[in-house]
Amino acid sequence: MILPIYIYGQPVLRKVAKDITPDDEDLKKLIPDMFETLDASNGVGLAAPQIGKSIRVVVIDLNVLSDDLPEYKGFRKAFINAHILGYDKDGGETSLEEGCLSIPGISESVTRPKKIHVCYQDEDFQKHDEWVEGYLARVMQHEFDHLDGVLFVDRLNPLRKNLIGGKLRNMMKGKFRCSYRTRVYRK
Repeated sequence: MILPIYIYGQPVLRKVAKDITPDDEDLKKLIPDMFETLDASNGVGLAAPQIGKSIRVVVIDLNVLSDDLPEYKGFRKAFINAHILGYDKDGGETSLEEGCLSIPGISESVTRPKKIHVCYQDEDFQKHDEWVEGYLARVMQHEFDHLDGVLFVDRLNPLRKNLIGGKLRNMMKGKFRCSYRTRVYRK
């Protein structure tokens, strides 16, 4: 089922998400629904808070980029109870344009570390502890930030964030366009 994406201003996007346990019965349906929602919105990553659930679940599909990044052919994966443990300070940083399904129509250059240390569980709740680099590391950082209530616009310098402030305020009022189902915060 395609779920609505929560838009900038929704309180759930600012909460720190909770870890979940294997006995969460909704997970078997939630992950396929998240992938279906991701596909329908033409994104590469989606975190559970973006569909209104304050739990630590992320889905990432980099297969859609495999023409340009062949190393990600077939990469379509769920990450449960995901956390960033650290960054490779000697590995450097890179700046790239980022957008977000919860902030439609806005993309900005964001600087992030090239290599990160993550832990997560897969759909079978098997634990993984690994170093990740490249484009996957960037997408993980963006999506895992959602689990901590952080949006990519929070990583912009104050001047740049101020310049897009009007667009963000309009977005909170429902004044934006996108091609997928959304949910805007209403007081």
